This record gives sequence, C-alpha cells and structure tokens, in this order.
Amino acid sequence: MTNHYSILRISPEATAEEVRSAYRKQVKAVHPDLNQGTAESVERMKRLVSAWEVLGDPLLRQEYDRRCGFRRGEDRPEFDYASFLRSRGNDRESQAKLVFYDLLHDNPEEALHIYDSLRATGDFELYRYLGQEDFMDCAFLLAEEYEARSEFLRAFELYAAIIRFEKRRPYFRHFMAEVYDRLRVVVCFRMPESEDTQTVLGALFQAIQWDLPRKDAAFCYRKIAELYLEKGDRRSAFRYLQRALLMDNRLAGVKKLQQELGYFRTV
Repeated sequence: MTNHYSILRISPEATAEEVRSAYRKQVKAVHPDLNQGTAESVERMKRLVSAWEVLGDPLLRQEYDRRCGFRRGEDRPEFDYASFLRSRGNDRESQAKLVFYDLLHDNPEEALHIYDSLRATGDFELYRYLGQEDFMDCAFLLAEEYEARSEFLRAFELYAAIIRFEKRRPYFRHFMAEVYDRLRVVVCFRMPESEDTQTVLGALFQAIQWDLPRKDAAFCYRKIAELYLEKGDRRSAFRYLQRALLMDNRLAGVKKLQQELGYFRTV
C-alpha cells in the first residue's frame, strides 16, 4: 500500500499544519510548470495530490492510519488547537491564526466574523501576525469568501495585498496567473456593479501599477475609458482607450467605444 507519509516526507506524528506545509513545499518543488512538464514531474505531482487528499482530511487520515497500522499517540489526550486559540480572545496573533484555522477547516462564517471584528478596531493588519506564506494563503481564502458574498471591494483589497507580497518575495509563482485573473474579474466586472465610479477607477489605476500581463493591463485601460465616458469626460476616455489599444491592438469589445468616441476619425 502507498505510504502517503513517505511521499510528503513527513512522520506519521506530523500535525495538520506540518502536513499542509510539507504538501505546499513539495508541490512548489515538483510542479510540472516548473519542470518543463516532464512525465516524471506529472507523475510525482499526482502522487502528492493523492497523499494530500488523504492526509489533509482528518477523517480520511484517521481511517488511513487505522488500515495501515500507523499510530499517532492515541493514548495521549489530543490537544484542541482551535479551543486554545479561541480562549485567547485578546491576543491578536492567536486570533489571526484562528481566522486561518477556521478557513482551512471549512468554517468560513466564523473566520470572516473574527476577521471583520479585528478589522473594525481600525489598526489590525493580518500580515503582521502570520508569516508571509501563511498570510498569502489566508488572504486568498478570505478573498474567495468575500467574492462569494459579493463583497468585491474587500476581495480586491486582499488580492492586491497578495500581489504586493508576491513582488516583495515570490511565493505563489505559477498560481499568480489565477490571482491576476480573479483580480481582473473583480475590478472590471464585479466592483462596477456595487461601488461608485471613483472607487472603481482608483482600484483600476492601482492594479495597473503592478505590472499586470499586457492583455490584463489593456483590459483595465479599456474599462477606465468606459468609466470616463460614463462620467462625460470624453478626453480622458479617448486617452485611455489609446493606451489600451497600444498594449493590445486586438483588444476585444472596443468597437462600440471607438464609435462613440469617434476614434476612427481622429487616429
């Protein structure tokens, strides 16, 4: 029978956090995108995913240990990490860790409640209490939850924080394509439905400063042009449409905008 612990290079005594950390470390080392997509890297990736699907689920891990004869200190009283963190309600580091714990253990409502309560104090920053890797993982999970609840400005702020930290010290690497895609959808499609024009413009200008992929940046410039046209500022709309087309002269969805601005008559 496959030894999932050996695949993740951990002991059967490893905690849930150690299992997650080992999986994350191994994935970054063997991901096919970083290894020219070799057959070996693809196969290793499959084994890692299979091991994580079992060891990352407490019930599946318990059954796996039972069937394979692994013992993880059954005679010792189990330490209730969540209860310990909850008992330290006045300690911000413990509460930040509890937000992450609840997200990882399918308790997003409680995680958001704690996170929102901490933010309401006015001076709480999650990154101060978690290491960079845990902060970025936690921020991504939080952003997903806010998106699902149509709180798009909150989601944008978290994706923005991930990008800033990634530029400081790469961690997500090949996962950043998904972050950029989610940010583009949030700021270009979702936020205009719920936020005022000035807030959306501010977010778009902020996004462009992060050296987005050219097609994403062109799309953001197109959206900026559309918003300025809605405000009646045709000159700014024209200028940002030009920038969009300079970055991507095959940009989709601009024909109507070009016609409204008389673009073909002036370029």
